[in-house]
Amino acid sequence: MGEYQFYALTTVILFFKMLANSVVQGVGRVNSKTFVTAEDAQFFAHVPPAPDEAPIVKRAALVWRNDLENIPIFLFLGLIYVTLGCWPEGAFIYFTIFIVARILHTIAYLNGMQPWRTIFFTFGMAMCVALAIQILLTVL
Repeated sequence: MGEYQFYALTTVILFFKMLANSVVQGVGRVNSKTFVTAEDAQFFAHVPPAPDEAPIVKRAALVWRNDLENIPIFLFLGLIYVTLGCWPEGAFIYFTIFIVARILHTIAYLNGMQPWRTIFFTFGMAMCVALAIQILLTVL
């Protein structure tokens, strides 16, 4: 598998990771019968809207926010990395570590596991830094 194909696979895996987080939110709402919007409360549970989200839904929303702060940057860096033809083996190493780190970060975040959440975040961010450095070394 070439770097572009591995980049595509990485993108799809990260999509499914984020999709799974959406499922956690939906299941959390249904299981707790806690819906903040009136139409969802009526449609799914025939209850009045809740004043606040269930705790797991709040955690999953925080995971989403963190993903949206980190995954797009990684994907842009990764695309530039493979387009420039930086160290090919590095793509497999950096992308794999990033994927694993983000999945473990999500698990740790959803379960309130410190310091693991921070450790996995740091591994993922380190891969972005590594990609950026490799890109700079290639273009300068």
